[in-house]
Amino acid sequence: MSEFWLFQGKDKRREEKNVLPPFERSHDWDAPEDYVADDGLRHAVNVALALGRPLLVTGEAGTGKTQLARRMAYELTPKTPEPLRFQVKARSEASDLFYRYDALRHFQEVNVKKNDGARTRDFIRMEALGIAILRAAEDRDAANALLPEEWRASDPVRSVALIDEIDKAPRDLPNDLLAEIENMMFEIKETGDRFEAKTEFRPVVLLTSNSERDLPDAFLRRCVYYHIPPPTRDRLRDIVQRRVPLSSAFSPRMLENALTRFEEVRKSVSKKKPSTDELLAWIQVLDRLGIDPKNPKPADKLALSFTYSILVKDAGDLQTLQKEI
Repeated sequence: MSEFWLFQGKDKRREEKNVLPPFERSHDWDAPEDYVADDGLRHAVNVALALGRPLLVTGEAGTGKTQLARRMAYELTPKTPEPLRFQVKARSEASDLFYRYDALRHFQEVNVKKNDGARTRDFIRMEALGIAILRAAEDRDAANALLPEEWRASDPVRSVALIDEIDKAPRDLPNDLLAEIENMMFEIKETGDRFEAKTEFRPVVLLTSNSERDLPDAFLRRCVYYHIPPPTRDRLRDIVQRRVPLSSAFSPRMLENALTRFEEVRKSVSKKKPSTDELLAWIQVLDRLGIDPKNPKPADKLALSFTYSILVKDAGDLQTLQKEI
C-alpha cells in the first residue's frame, strides 16, 4: 500500500533523479476488442447500417457512447480501424464537420509574403466527416490531393465518423447538415469542389448526445435512435472482468462488495451519478490498495474514504460518503 503514495505533500523533497517511476498504463479499458454491446444497441447499429442512416445514441456520460464508435470502426472498417472524430462545440458551424478554411493565413501569405503561388486548397484542412467522404469518393486523385498523407488511399474505403455531443451545437447546425448527411456529399465553397461517397463505401455515422438540448425534428427523422441505459449488475460485472485485469488478491467477493457499494453510491448522491468509466478506475485503485469497500481494515478506512473522490465530484456528496466510514 505504501508504494501507491508517490506524493507525500510534507517534509523534504525527494533527492532521486527520477522522482516518479515511468508512467505505465496497466490496461486500456477502452480497448475496442473488449467492448460488448447489449442486444438493443446491437440491433440499433444493424438497423442504421441496413438503412444507411446515422445512428444517434444518448445516455449518461461514461456509458460507452464514444467507445461504441471505436468498436464499430474496429469491427466494420478494418482499413480505418479508428473512428474519425469531430468534437462539436457551441460555436461549431455545419461546414466545420467537413473542413476548415484558414482565410487569415491565406491572406497573409498572398498580401504580406507576396506568395503568388499560394493556392486556396493549401489553406483547407479536412475534418472528420469530410475525410470520411473523401476516402469513399470515386475520384481518388482529387480526393487524395485534399487528404493528409496518412488518410490517402488508392481505392475507396469505408470509415466510421463520430460526431460527438451534437447537442452542444447551435440550433441550426443539425438542420444545415440534412442534405449532406442524407447524400453523403459536401462542397468546398472556396474552391467549388464537390465530393460524394460511393454508395458501397458510404461512411458509417455515429452521433452522440448528452441530451443537454433538444435536436430539431427534421434532423431526428433522418436518424436511427438508441438510448444506452445504465448497466445492470450482471453487465457491470462482465464489463469489469473484461476490461480490468484484477490481481488474485482481489477476490470475487471483494468485487461483488465493490459493485454493491457502487450501486449504493449511485442511489445516494445528490449531484452527478458515477459512471461505468469511474467504476473501472475505482476498482483498479481498490485492487492496487487491497481494500474491500464493505469490510475495510481499520488501517484502510482513511485510504478508502479518499478513493470516493473517483466516484463523486461534489463536495457535499463526498463529505457524506467519507463520514459513513
